[in-house]
Amino acid sequence: MTEPPHVTAARESYDTVAADYARLVKEPAELDPVSRAMLATFAELVRPPHPGPVADLGCGPGKVTAHLAALGVRVFGVDVSPRMVELARTAYPELRFGVGSMTALDIGSGELGGILAYYSTHHTPPQWLPTVFAEFHRTLAPGGVLMLAGHVGDDEHLRPTHAYGGHPVSYESYLLPPDRIAELLHRAGLVVSARTVQEPEEGARRQAGTFLAYKPR
Repeated sequence: MTEPPHVTAARESYDTVAADYARLVKEPAELDPVSRAMLATFAELVRPPHPGPVADLGCGPGKVTAHLAALGVRVFGVDVSPRMVELARTAYPELRFGVGSMTALDIGSGELGGILAYYSTHHTPPQWLPTVFAEFHRTLAPGGVLMLAGHVGDDEHLRPTHAYGGHPVSYESYLLPPDRIAELLHRAGLVVSARTVQEPEEGARRQAGTFLAYKPR
């Protein structure tokens, strides 16, 4: 199967920026109170005895993966960028990380107790989101929980040329309205149980949306 161009662009771009990304992106403990609270809520929902491990999809250098592990979650990380996975394995050798794409996960059906997609779906063109969300549904066990977080907007299409320390990038970003994201999750068979929309922090321009959803039993 030919790899979609947006996946190739994300892999090449994040391989390029990986070291500076790991240096510049906030530690989870430095996030705003609402973001920390949503991660804590997700951890409470997916901790044992909840069945199945949790996949942090688009884990980057593993900071949030390690944060969930510290909260008692049985978690592993997956990222499209081999360089990001290398950094995560070096920083957190006690955790498991692997290379993979959300469009075709190397995870069996019904294996996961939870999925975290933390600022990792916005490089996916809208026409590909049903495929990604169908993979979330397929791999979650009945009762499994998804937390999806990321920037939202009014159908904005961004084409940055440089990022994270000024390195060249070829990925694009798609910022959808929260209602559209919720509807796509619903069409994939997931039930949205909670969502938040946060106004931009001082010095920032984008709203952030967080969605909690589950696969019905």
